[in-house]
Amino acid sequence: MPLGLRIFLVYVLFIGLTGYFVLGTVIEQIRPGVRQSTEETLVDTANLMAEILRDDFKAGTLSQNRWPQLLKAYGERQPGATIWGLPKNQVSHRIYVTDADGIVVLDSSGVAVGQDYSRWNDVYLTLRGQYGARSTRSVADDPTSSVMHVGAPIRDNGRIIGVVTVAKPNSSLQPYIDRTERRLLLYGAGLIGLGLLLGALLSWWLSSALRRLTRYAQAVSQGQRVEVPHYRGGEFEQLAHALEHMRTQLEGKAYVERYVHTLTHELKSPLAAIRGAAELLQSDMPAAQHQRFVSNIDNESVRMQQLIERLLNLAQVEQRQGLEEQVAVPLAPLLDELLEARGGWIEQRQLRIERQVGADLILTGEAFLLRQALGNLLENALDFTPAHGLLRISAERIGNLVEIRLFNQAEPIPDYALPRLSERFYSLPRPDSGRKSTGLGLNFVEEVVQLHAGEFAIGNVEGGVEVVLRLP
Repeated sequence: MPLGLRIFLVYVLFIGLTGYFVLGTVIEQIRPGVRQSTEETLVDTANLMAEILRDDFKAGTLSQNRWPQLLKAYGERQPGATIWGLPKNQVSHRIYVTDADGIVVLDSSGVAVGQDYSRWNDVYLTLRGQYGARSTRSVADDPTSSVMHVGAPIRDNGRIIGVVTVAKPNSSLQPYIDRTERRLLLYGAGLIGLGLLLGALLSWWLSSALRRLTRYAQAVSQGQRVEVPHYRGGEFEQLAHALEHMRTQLEGKAYVERYVHTLTHELKSPLAAIRGAAELLQSDMPAAQHQRFVSNIDNESVRMQQLIERLLNLAQVEQRQGLEEQVAVPLAPLLDELLEARGGWIEQRQLRIERQVGADLILTGEAFLLRQALGNLLENALDFTPAHGLLRISAERIGNLVEIRLFNQAEPIPDYALPRLSERFYSLPRPDSGRKSTGLGLNFVEEVVQLHAGEFAIGNVEGGVEVVLRLP
């Protein structure tokens, strides 16, 4: 199972359990919280009514004056109020008064006058100087029919002479409780969903970052040129730089070892030739032969110098992971410059040059590397083109790439040599002298093309050899 998915599943489990317990706890506290607030209001109302009714209760005129009509009118009122989006069209308080014996003397509902309420807790406890309250179901089997009752004492010089009870059915509070629970569940589900979305994004980001590092490590192990992944600081940035540093160190050691070995091997031949010529020059010989051995030493010295210079250039390119700059390089002027620099060789061998390059074609990349790569290709083509032969250069834009074709009239390349032409130090003998080059020119071209994310191919065509370059 991918690491990102495992992290996300753990996150989902954590968010789910947290949401379940938190929402469950809060929802469980809504109902008692609302009832506690309502009970406090009932306490205030009951004590207010006890003070208002005290004088009439002491005079014994409570049931003869206007109080029964007032309470009846109160019970019939229609407030027509909208409380937090919920309509309230009737009052839900019931008020009744009992004497010191617990007998109901006044009831806003008119149904309990004369009844004995002395055993109900709201009356029983209040008459004994305690806080009297009860919650009683109107229907025994229906928990939603419960009614809260809160009593307050009517006092005469500190003596309890009666009780006022204010009652409110819990069903009148249920719409507010239900709405609060619905909103809480809705907001809770939204927050959980948002948390899961953030968790999914976090898991995706972690997985994406790890996949980029994995692809980078795999590409490096396959010898590909890839840029080190970039992150905005943090541990992933440090890990990427650590991988890049490790790659540089490992490649550096292997690179030095390989190049020391190959350079030593390639220098053996010219050094042996120079040493042999030097030994022969120590003996007496005709002047012409003497001059020939001196020329051999000079030629081998030039070959070693070219080998070292090209090897250094190739090493510099091979160690790169990307371009240092990308500028617009007009192709036609660049080819004119390269052909002009080799004009003496072209004139000496009386070669025919054909150019089919549009003036609007522009390459994008490092001008120095592109100049060297095209120069190497041109030199290689000139070396294998016979006197009075044809050299044709054409270019056109195909999509996002510029396709350059370099044709030179020559003998076809042997089949065994075609796949090895861009190998380091591999070279075919020149047709006019039989000598080999350093074998680094085409390898350098291939490295430059790869740096520019282009394509490079060599093949036999009718009448000669053609090189195809595709560059951005």
